[in-house]
Amino acid sequence: MNVNDTDVLDVTILLPAYNEEEAILKVIDDVERAMSGTSYKYEILVVDDASNDNTVKRAEEKRVRVIQRPIRQGSGASRKTGIVNAKGKIIVMLDADGTYTAADIPNLLAYFPDFDQVNGARTSEQGTMKLLRTPAKWLIRQFACYLTGTKIPDLNTGLKAFKKDIMMKYLWVMPNGFSCVTSMTLAFLVNGHRVKYIPTEYHSRIGKSKFHPIRDAANYIKTVIRMVMYFDPLKVFLPLGGILLLLGIIKSIFSLLDTHSLQESDVIIFMSAIVVFAIGFLADLIVAYQKQGR
Repeated sequence: MNVNDTDVLDVTILLPAYNEEEAILKVIDDVERAMSGTSYKYEILVVDDASNDNTVKRAEEKRVRVIQRPIRQGSGASRKTGIVNAKGKIIVMLDADGTYTAADIPNLLAYFPDFDQVNGARTSEQGTMKLLRTPAKWLIRQFACYLTGTKIPDLNTGLKAFKKDIMMKYLWVMPNGFSCVTSMTLAFLVNGHRVKYIPTEYHSRIGKSKFHPIRDAANYIKTVIRMVMYFDPLKVFLPLGGILLLLGIIKSIFSLLDTHSLQESDVIIFMSAIVVFAIGFLADLIVAYQKQGR
């Protein structure tokens, strides 16, 4: 759909892309086919992250809006650029590699405005290094579920729809890499926004994967901790302080039984627990103050 600069649209379909010349045409066709039976005023926005192949040329053949980033900074940077420049009140985001089912887009949109974010929860893992990715993602997801107090069927899905005005509030915490989609999910969850999941089929990607198992898994873990620290730091500091306090009590009991006196190491552990608790409560006060100021 061709739109003018002044058009206000219902939906922007955002496709972040890097070297996706093999898949981009199919993905755009799939999106257009999915949206053709709906009444939404929409646009398709391709944000190219400085590809060195014909991704941009292929996208322009379909007469969709294309934004070219001059320097490659990662898929998260492309997503943020797309969100800022989107004309739709609701943004639907999916990868440009053919892995996600574009036909599910109307299903996502059907839950608005009741929900603030709707995610496609993948029913299978089709990525490279499946034996490594599946258990790593499961562990990270369980950690995120604990920290957020919410059941999360798919933490880092790239198929998601959300209200632009809400997402704009949290762009400042979004990283430039793959873990950006994880941040988008967590930002909504820890701030009490209404998040919905629907099952979606996941396909083998077209072209070569850019996923780095060790680096990107580490980034996912850092993202989960960072997001909770930004918005609910006591979820991190209270358990950590409690572990240190319990460790100090156990070690002190053994010290008293063995030497009939407390050791310097016992005192250090107790003091560490007190410091962790103090930092946690201070961080929580800072977060509460910042929320009041918004």
